[in-house]
Amino acid sequence: MVFMSSTTFERTQRVAVLGGGPGGYEAALAAAQLGAEVTLVERVGVGGSAVLTDVVPSKSLIATADAAVAISEASDLGVNFYAKGENGKPLKPEIAINLAAVNKRLVALAGQQSEDMRATLLEAGVRILSGHGRLEGPTAIVVSTGQGGTDFDRIEADTIIVAVGASPRELDSAKPDGKRILTWTQLYDMKALPEHLIVVGSGVTGAEFASAYMNLGAKVTLVSSREQVLPGEDKDAASVLEKVFKRGGMQVLSKSRADKVQADKDGVVVTLSDGRTVEGSHCLMAVGSIPNTAGIGLEEAGVELDESGHVRVNKVARTSVPNVYAVGDCTNFFPLASVASMQGRTAVFHALGDIVIPLELIKITSNIFTAPEIATVGYSEKDVEDGIADGLVYKLPLAANPRAKMMGIKDGFVKIIARKGSGTVIGGVIVAPKASELIYPIAVAVERRLTVDQVSRVFAAYPSLSSSITDASRAMHLGYIS
Repeated sequence: MVFMSSTTFERTQRVAVLGGGPGGYEAALAAAQLGAEVTLVERVGVGGSAVLTDVVPSKSLIATADAAVAISEASDLGVNFYAKGENGKPLKPEIAINLAAVNKRLVALAGQQSEDMRATLLEAGVRILSGHGRLEGPTAIVVSTGQGGTDFDRIEADTIIVAVGASPRELDSAKPDGKRILTWTQLYDMKALPEHLIVVGSGVTGAEFASAYMNLGAKVTLVSSREQVLPGEDKDAASVLEKVFKRGGMQVLSKSRADKVQADKDGVVVTLSDGRTVEGSHCLMAVGSIPNTAGIGLEEAGVELDESGHVRVNKVARTSVPNVYAVGDCTNFFPLASVASMQGRTAVFHALGDIVIPLELIKITSNIFTAPEIATVGYSEKDVEDGIADGLVYKLPLAANPRAKMMGIKDGFVKIIARKGSGTVIGGVIVAPKASELIYPIAVAVERRLTVDQVSRVFAAYPSLSSSITDASRAMHLGYIS
């Protein structure tokens, strides 16, 4: 009688990740932690454009602008800066922005973050290839690693994760030249603060950079094709931000579409669709992005794309090809770095048989890093107005908060949306300094289906900005049960 060994050997799962941005990074790290054989392909550096030319440098620039605002507004709190002149008389203080030094720091921070991420992946056992990759069918990636495309590596994989991101959209009538007409990836080459920056596009990217450069001291004109800045966002939040912009000296041109932008050695001229022209020193084109999905073999491998070129994925980031997943800005899901990271981990968990919780759009927390910040989660007030959600809305101005008074904060609010009858928190909006931090309790409430009464019973430190969340939830006690 022959006895067979009860020990079975399962071949290590092979995972190939194309793109090393937030989604690709998290996917590679999670796969390595689960014991897979992982290869990551990235052409610009670990972290991708999100770390090197987008999220990390832009938010670092915004932090610098916040510091400039804090200094300029310190006198409101009784803190004065001055230098003694002749006869001991104080001289009027001025805030000087060394943009060359600022940008040098931003680029260095981005590079260091990229290196830290690379080191983490290598320590986890991930193989990293630098080069241009493309799918060769649904089970392999071919990587051009040599100069002139002469050297190639072929990576066989059981699971492929596409995380190639997106690039700034360019218009034929306003071609970026990297000097006067710029995309948001080209801003960090500027050596001096622009005398007059014209920002075309009032979405998240346009609003963030317009806010930052205004607070750094540049003259800013924001060209918005819509009636309000931040179209699609909470109307009350957009109204607060537009008021802050105008109070800070920004010119906001609403319902104004830019037809073309022309540059010369001295500046730029933006021609609007109604024939008006706006002259400035520089122009930032913030008119959206396009996915980096062309020419990388997706369609040949059977991966379905939508009309805009985004990869169609489901709630676990799976594409139309069972073993191919896609994450981040190249997909049709939700273009946020935090979402890309979660998609990356979710894709790996699903592919390797770990516990998976499908992603739900309604539970995603997003933040706009203007001054003040705007953070949102869950259903919106418009969803309630349109009958999509059966809820009640309560808004509490931040100026009523004692900590806000102490800090000199005049703009902003906390808005909570709760379901009628049950009082379950289904959404929220916060407009405040560091709203990105303050939104977390509301996000937890949405995720865990807490009621406004349950939120109101949580102790908030006194005084604190977060106590506005407690106050707003307490105010809804009678509203939702009636």
